[in-house]
Amino acid sequence: MTTLVFVHGWSVTNTSTYGPLPQRLQQQAAAQGVTLDTADIWLSEYVSFDDAVTMPDVVRAFDRALRDLHLLDASFTCITHSTGGPVVREWLRAQRERPGAYSTIRLTHLMMLAPANFGSALAQLGKSVLGRLHAWFDGVEPGQRILDWLELGSAESLSLNLDHIHGDDPAQKGQYLFVLTGDRPDRSLYDHINSYTGEDGSDGVVRIAAANLNARHAVLARDDDAAIDTLALHVTQASRTAFKLIPGASHSGTDQGIMASAPPATVDALLRCLRVKDTASYQQLCDAFDAENTERDAERVEFEPVGPFSPRVHIHDPRSLLIVRLTDEAGEPLRGSRMLLNAGTPPNPDWMPQGFMLDRQANSRQPHVVSLFLNHALLAGTPRVADPVSSRKTLRAAIEAHRPYSASVQPADLAGLVHHALAAMTSSDDLFDALGAHQSTVLDVVLPRLVHEGVFRLTQKLTPEDFSRPTPGPVIPTP
Repeated sequence: MTTLVFVHGWSVTNTSTYGPLPQRLQQQAAAQGVTLDTADIWLSEYVSFDDAVTMPDVVRAFDRALRDLHLLDASFTCITHSTGGPVVREWLRAQRERPGAYSTIRLTHLMMLAPANFGSALAQLGKSVLGRLHAWFDGVEPGQRILDWLELGSAESLSLNLDHIHGDDPAQKGQYLFVLTGDRPDRSLYDHINSYTGEDGSDGVVRIAAANLNARHAVLARDDDAAIDTLALHVTQASRTAFKLIPGASHSGTDQGIMASAPPATVDALLRCLRVKDTASYQQLCDAFDAENTERDAERVEFEPVGPFSPRVHIHDPRSLLIVRLTDEAGEPLRGSRMLLNAGTPPNPDWMPQGFMLDRQANSRQPHVVSLFLNHALLAGTPRVADPVSSRKTLRAAIEAHRPYSASVQPADLAGLVHHALAAMTSSDDLFDALGAHQSTVLDVVLPRLVHEGVFRLTQKLTPEDFSRPTPGPVIPTP
């Protein structure tokens, strides 16, 4: 017998958000011999639309609600949607870091539908005037503090995801994580004022790469024996997480919504997740999902009807989300600095593939953190894309890779008592090695902080001396 808890997303005010998914999952589970009694399914009702409520508040309340279930075997499985994924992941971290304060209830399977694990480009707009007006008409607040967490590049989301990337493999402890996400927006829900709702490479709300937990942490920093203007690349890969694209599914809506419409592909994938019992079966499902994703990527052309006119062509290339943090070795943000992406040898920004940069968004609270949405297929090089109806017609010609790719940084302060220098990647590194198809990478660019001896001097002159205009002198070696 399995106790199953559903956890919804941001700004939900009615359990109708779950649609028919609980019932259909129960019916299909019974047909496959998995027992899910009505009493064993619990639907969450948590508040994210109050501006005073923070993510830690929701986590504390979630822990109390679980305790009140009085679970017989002190374990449960969980299906989340959207923001519900980060909520439960934050609870799992709280369990690890504060074992005396949080329950010891064990989560065995966490199945995340369209999770905003790295946030959503829409979060900034949810905090804008339009978002507030929409919330006002609905009679609720926009949920400012939760939206702060959900904004791309937020300190809170990066903290959680970096812990995941550098942490232990949950599967080795009998805890299995799954990410299932739709592969395209619902075109009927497109908001003409907000183009993110129709963005390819997303489900209309969350980018595919931002949902995926197969993420990387890359660091560009000076090695101990390198020159101050040379940065070396170091990459850490997260433990493997089962990741499945649900073809044709979108974030929400009763027609294509990955949860609200309860498509057969979602129900089938969830049941496959529930059948995982050990590390071996988990790895087998990871392999199967990867193979199915490859098949989906091969069928990447979508034609969108446009009334009496020719249909719009959408080529669903794999994308990458690159979240760049520009700081120096003291942790100070490099405000006003520029990072350029270059291609080829010698590095040249003009040689980057045309159309590779799809979007960029700076975090509103930390403007030195910028999220870049990149077309991974164009960076990797991609063969000709033919019209699936008439193979002789070319929708896009073959594109060659322009590797190696590199980055260079132009600080705003190139002189002074404390400043930074122009820096670029070593010629032996390729930034493409830090990127993954349908994946996110957190890139920390760390420049040396150049402190001159003029910041602090000692003198034996006992007569008054003005040092309001000190000469910088040489740079003090880094300790």
